This record gives sequence, structure tokens and C-alpha cells, in this order.
Amino acid sequence: MFMTGFVSLVGAGPGDPDLLTLRAIRRLEVADLVLYDGLVDPDVVAIAAHAQRFSVGKRARRRSIEQHTINRLMVRSAKRGKRVVRLKSGDPFVLGRGGEEALALTAAGVSFEVIPGVTAAVAAPGLAGVPVTHRGLSSGFLVVSGHAATAYGPLVDGVGPNSMTIVVLMGLSSRAEIASRLIMRGWRPHTPVAVILAAGSKNMHTWIGRLDQLGDVEFDARTGLPGTIVVGDVVGLRPSRNDEGEAGMTAEAAILGGLVRKYGEVTP
Repeated sequence: MFMTGFVSLVGAGPGDPDLLTLRAIRRLEVADLVLYDGLVDPDVVAIAAHAQRFSVGKRARRRSIEQHTINRLMVRSAKRGKRVVRLKSGDPFVLGRGGEEALALTAAGVSFEVIPGVTAAVAAPGLAGVPVTHRGLSSGFLVVSGHAATAYGPLVDGVGPNSMTIVVLMGLSSRAEIASRLIMRGWRPHTPVAVILAAGSKNMHTWIGRLDQLGDVEFDARTGLPGTIVVGDVVGLRPSRNDEGEAGMTAEAAILGGLVRKYGEVTP
């Protein structure tokens, strides 16, 4: 049961409504107010059929609602007895300012809960057939925000070349700088790279290429879609497909042969 005046910080996952948690669905069904990110799938928002629903998302280079205004909306609505859902892309606590919102609610004395979601850092590669770790190739992965060099620079600089998988969220506009930085730090220019666009949606596409190609690739109309960049040998595990859609070359054969299938191709 909900207490009067309560906030749920809910992770919407990577896009597909089928990837929501059961608890997330239950909270949406009984919500009075939903404040949702711009990248949340409309079908997810529609679950809150009886709620007031407002987009408060932040998108690069676009005007958006300030974070302090979102915090104030949550606090004011909860104190008026509303059941508030703050619906966030992926997981609330992975590069999504969920921690800031939790602190604001705590400072205001508002009760809240956190409902985890599947972060795009693992969901997007997984949906594209790329594991972020794999025995013998990568025993760990680093997740960074790619929106500014001050955010990702010190982290990627501290990773040994080709020692683990790097996953970059919100980094499409910085992809050339990221690739150049990694190569300068000793990463192999032919390191496999994947760019997954609109993971978990009907518009999902995956580009497979090399690190030294990342800065030059163009995504045309798809550049407005959210993208996840994966750098590392695990990208070579993405299975090839024959005309029947079944797995072709085994992952082991692809890696041992040093093959990354169809560099530069965008595939559905």
C-alpha cells in the first residue's frame, strides 16, 4: 500500500515496455502524477492511464526543465498527498540524477522508494548480441557519460588499453574525441566497436565497426535517437546471421580469426 504523499523513482529500462519490472507497472497504474524523461517510450507512459503526465526530460542542446524545478514539483505534489512517479530512462541511479532527486526528497522530508530499471549500459549491448563481459576477453566494464571530456576523460585514461569493455552513454556527439583519446592512450585502432541506436525500440539499429572508424561514421536521420557505444573485443562476439536468421559463424571462430563482421554496416 502507498502512504499518502509518496514518490517512486522508477527505472523505465531501455525502452521496450516488456522490460519493465512488475513493481514499476503497479506504481504507474495507481499514480496520480507522472514526471517522465524524454527518452521514455510513450507506451510505457501510457500505462499511467489515470495520472497527470508531464515530460520533464533533458536532451542535449535543447531547452529543458531545470533539475531544481523537477525536485520542487515532486516535493510539492507529494506534500499535497499525491502518488508521484518520477519515471526515468534505464535505471534511476545510473547517470540519471536519481541520486540528486533522492537527496532533495530526503531534505524535504518526503517518503520515497527506488524501483530499479535495466540500465542501457548492459541492456543495449545485450539486445544487440554483445556481452559486456566474457571469459577470456573482458572480466569487467567501465560505464561513462560521454557528454563532456571532463566527465569521461579521467576515467578512460585510467583504463589499460584493451583491458576491459568501455560503455559510453550519451556520447554520440563525442564519439570522434573518445575514439581519438583511446587510440592515443594505446588502444588498438582495429578494436571492435558497436553503436546501438534506440535500443529496446522498434527503431533499434546497430552499427559495427572499428575504433578508428568511429569518428567518421554518419548516422543520417538516426542521429536524433539515443545511442550507446561499446568499445572492446566483446563486440566481436556478436553472432553473424545467415539468410534464415539463425546464428552463423560461432563467436569463438570470429574472435580467433580476428573477424568483426561487416564493418561500417548499419543493421536492423
